[in-house]
Amino acid sequence: MIDTNNTAGDTIIDSELRPLTGDNITKVGIVGMPPLEVIRSLNKKNIAIYDLDTQLVEADMESTVPYLPRVYCAILRTVVLNALHLAVDTIYIDVGPGKCDCALQVATVLEDILTVPVIKTRNHDTTPFGTTICRTKMGLQEKFLRITEGVTSAMAGTNHTPCQPSAGFWGVPPRDFSILDLFPATTHIYGWTRCMENKTAADRQLETYYNATIPTVFFAQSFCAKTGLAHHLAGKHPQALYLDCDVTASGSVKAKIQAFLELSEVFE
Repeated sequence: MIDTNNTAGDTIIDSELRPLTGDNITKVGIVGMPPLEVIRSLNKKNIAIYDLDTQLVEADMESTVPYLPRVYCAILRTVVLNALHLAVDTIYIDVGPGKCDCALQVATVLEDILTVPVIKTRNHDTTPFGTTICRTKMGLQEKFLRITEGVTSAMAGTNHTPCQPSAGFWGVPPRDFSILDLFPATTHIYGWTRCMENKTAADRQLETYYNATIPTVFFAQSFCAKTGLAHHLAGKHPQALYLDCDVTASGSVKAKIQAFLELSEVFE
């Protein structure tokens, strides 16, 4: 269903996939979580999907400065970096409530600097797929890897046995996954990352849920609009650390996390 209320030239897909033109399309980049019908169609055609939100190329982030200011979050700057260096045939970018307003601006930039189609989507999927990875006993970095990899498939993931949580991580997947190694394997994941596993990117009720009985780090990338929500929820939580960082986590950022967890007696 194409939204006809958009300005001329904008193609925004709510739930149905616009047919891909040409038979030579083998690689597609995605930003955020396009509607499940998009992913399902790409899976059916055996098209390789690249999550442009993740660090896929070893290139200097500064090469994005001519196209995007440094005040954009590291994730969207990574999107542009990947788009500049990866030879994908089409890009689907979620510009709806499941991603952020800045993604719409990035879509406009990509349309101007790339020669491949950039198709805007709005994900309103509501069918829950479960959040067992978020709640199982597993290294936190491994959990995030499995969840982020899951956005390229329309299939439900494997069920995992829930564990008793000792700590919480609320927020988006960080660009620098090294901070995740500081958390115990019994850390439960909340926030937008839990929405990712559930395949309901715009589920605000699920995104704002947290466990008030466990010490929780509320995280967002610097310059991300979700820092507002992270800060707000951290203020309501009785034992919280609000945290944001940019491209790479500094030693002081890691020290804050480590001190918070140790003072909360998470490791005892």
